[in-house]
Amino acid sequence: MAASSPPPPPPPPPPLHPHLRIPYSAPARLLLFLLLITHPVSLAVNITAVLSAYRDLSDFNRLLSSTSVPGDLAGRSSLTILAVPNAYLLRSSAARTAAASDIADVLRYHVLLEYLSWPDLRRIPTGGKLVTTLYQTTGRAAGNLGAVNLTRDEGGGVTARSPAPFSASNATILDLVGTHPYNVSVFAVNALLLPYGFDLAASETRPPVGVNITRVLFDGRDFNVAASMLEASGVAAEFEADERGAGITVFVPTDEAFADLPATERLQSLPADRKAVVLRFHVLHSYYPLGSLESIVNPVQPTLATEDTGAGRFTLNITRVNGSVAIDTGVVQASITRTVFDQNPVAVFAVSKVLLPREIFPGETSGAMQAAAAAPPPVEAAGLPPQGAEDWDTPPARLSSPPGLREELTSGAAVRDGVAVSCIASLFLMQLLVEGLGDSNQHSIAILRNWEMLLTHFFVHHGERI
Repeated sequence: MAASSPPPPPPPPPPLHPHLRIPYSAPARLLLFLLLITHPVSLAVNITAVLSAYRDLSDFNRLLSSTSVPGDLAGRSSLTILAVPNAYLLRSSAARTAAASDIADVLRYHVLLEYLSWPDLRRIPTGGKLVTTLYQTTGRAAGNLGAVNLTRDEGGGVTARSPAPFSASNATILDLVGTHPYNVSVFAVNALLLPYGFDLAASETRPPVGVNITRVLFDGRDFNVAASMLEASGVAAEFEADERGAGITVFVPTDEAFADLPATERLQSLPADRKAVVLRFHVLHSYYPLGSLESIVNPVQPTLATEDTGAGRFTLNITRVNGSVAIDTGVVQASITRTVFDQNPVAVFAVSKVLLPREIFPGETSGAMQAAAAAPPPVEAAGLPPQGAEDWDTPPARLSSPPGLREELTSGAAVRDGVAVSCIASLFLMQLLVEGLGDSNQHSIAILRNWEMLLTHFFVHHGERI
């Protein structure tokens, strides 16, 4: 009996009707490419909220929350946190008694600016892997000593240590605590990791700085008005008390800046309590050297006046413009002209104008805001990067924002990105469908064209809010 022949293969499926094929033309591909590269979805994480879910990390999270480090991380993603559990943190008395500015930098050293998973750690080469930390971005580390060297032993254990030769500080990774894939991972380590050259034990016995702000201004010989106002108001004592915490950053108008005040802005005629608020408005409650001010993450910064009046009020907008640091109050825009004093934890900078808060001087608009409102939209240069765009690539440093404001900005950005992506994707899909239908179905094409027109109208009239 002859072997039966195999059954014939099933017929291929009928080809799609030409009118239903989605064309992959060059314009369509270009539009898809622009969609993907110009509308990234915001994935920023509130790291203290993430850590709060783990009871064994409560002390580490409390220490982190007492510094400006969470603000440094606002807007960042792709992070790895090396967190010290309570039992191990208790062994370090320095973690509880060291100066706030020192412990903040130590915690920055525990934030790796790269997302790492367990499989990533298992693939570390025998020579180790150097990973940049948040501390490296402050500019206070020499060379690459602000990075962490991750090494793997023969048994698979992973250790983090300084890249400096013979560094005594190291920490072994114990376990993966939690992860938000490709966004943030948290590993437990068995010790507090110190950057090379740090001695927290010495910082425990360091005498208080006690910088006399008023004396610094009088010695500067161009700040007599500001120094006299500080001396008369009694606010100088508040500033000097704040030096013992995270430090302070003071923006001091020059005598010329006071002389240039318009007659309509009657600063000297304000009641004493309102004058004190204006003076506090010139101070950030953290030590920020010039390099940190030049490396901005979130431009909206609270002041000492914010602490007395509530979040979102009496804030400064700090940005980098044409290579210098600009400070916008909503009423005036000033710039830093020089460094008067810089010794951790106190920084004093001369500014070109008196910083007038809009909460006290309403009805005025800063020159920057007026220019932005009056400027026509760019036409020919729309696709070109702004002059000096490379300046914006500098890594963020120590600037922080109020937690409520930061969460609001992060969630708002995510919503706006989602709306923008949805609208652009809809327009893209409609273009493809219209091209695919060709000329055979005029009724369907008319419906799609109407939807396309409605979405375009929405973009034109609401684009600035997206």
